[in-house]
Amino acid sequence: MADLFAWLISFFLVIAVIGIILFELMCLADLEYDYINPYDSASRINKAVLPEFVVQGVLCFLHLITGHWVMFLLCVPCTYYNVTLYTRRRHLVDVTEIFNQLPWEKKVKLYKLGYLVILLALTIFWMIWTIVDE
Repeated sequence: MADLFAWLISFFLVIAVIGIILFELMCLADLEYDYINPYDSASRINKAVLPEFVVQGVLCFLHLITGHWVMFLLCVPCTYYNVTLYTRRRHLVDVTEIFNQLPWEKKVKLYKLGYLVILLALTIFWMIWTIVDE
């Protein structure tokens, strides 16, 4: 039963990260179509970046302590990328450079979204497998 509980927590953490990424993509799309000014868009995105990194790190740590090694190894690259961005202080969006960074930021967010959808599918698969196995 503890394994099922771990998969449920993992499921909700992946959903949370997907929600944060979708919020950031919506802010970038609003900026691209000129519905919002660069300052508001950058401040909204910057407020969501650290929670995204923390939830991704907690998800990776959860897989590590529960012994789900395959999922842990799948979570490590994105967590490493987030840690690298944070340590180099490139995790925040600059208001003055946001239009120049817009295509790159959208591309990175879309890659993360695709990656997280794959993680969500695997999490659902392993959760169902655990339910059937018990």
